[in-house]
Amino acid sequence: MRRIGSSPFAFPDFRGATRQLVLVNLVTYFIVLLAQLAMRGTAAAVIGGLTFQPWDFLHGALWQPFTYSFIHFGILSTLLELLALWFLAGFLETFHNANWIYGLYAFSVLGTAAAGIVIYLAGETLRFPMVPVPLYGCFGGIFGLLAVIGMLYGDVEFLLFFAIGIKARYMAIIFGLIAIAMLFGAERMYAFAQLGGAAAGLLYVRTAPRRGVNFAFSEKLYGLRNRYYRWKRRRAARKFEVYMRRQGRTIKFDGQGRVIHEEDADDKKKWN
Repeated sequence: MRRIGSSPFAFPDFRGATRQLVLVNLVTYFIVLLAQLAMRGTAAAVIGGLTFQPWDFLHGALWQPFTYSFIHFGILSTLLELLALWFLAGFLETFHNANWIYGLYAFSVLGTAAAGIVIYLAGETLRFPMVPVPLYGCFGGIFGLLAVIGMLYGDVEFLLFFAIGIKARYMAIIFGLIAIAMLFGAERMYAFAQLGGAAAGLLYVRTAPRRGVNFAFSEKLYGLRNRYYRWKRRRAARKFEVYMRRQGRTIKFDGQGRVIHEEDADDKKKWN
């Protein structure tokens, strides 16, 4: 089976969307670290408001699903997350463009937050409240990337912990089972959110266009603009027809707002 990289310890190229995602998370880590050293108590309150807490989100903190993934605490956990992000996103970027990677990562991050809301509301409804665990870090995006690699490139062999050769699909299944086992512990909200990120990643692959959400959105936008211009042209053509009839002349336009010349109309009649 094919391994990634020229040696067991090789990482994919550090470029494109992978580099942008890793550097943004790294910069925000140092910003949080410096803020904690400079402002202490004030920084803790501000940074805590940027993590994702379903109870706060449901009471108006609508920015949290977009900010929590950039908040990191602890140098070791941050290092492991960013290395995983580099490896997984870099691998996918060898087969997909940057917009696709951005869309997958963002969709997985938001899916993680949505899963946190779902399990929180379920616990409240069933009178089995969750332990209030704020979510932070890019673990949701990482789980989404891992799940997608397991689905699309399941036969590719990775080195788990740089020592054990394992196929991508089995590695994704193992981490998924670990998250399922965590559902029975104190961090069930965190575990369920992880699974939500994986599910969101798989959903993105099933529904998103190959060139990414940005490209699809721009195409839709251009399509709407072109339809608007065609509608304006047809409306102008109808007004011009009315004006010319008042002048004693008859001019006709087709459905695209183009003039129909008499010769063309005669040719169409002949062929019809």
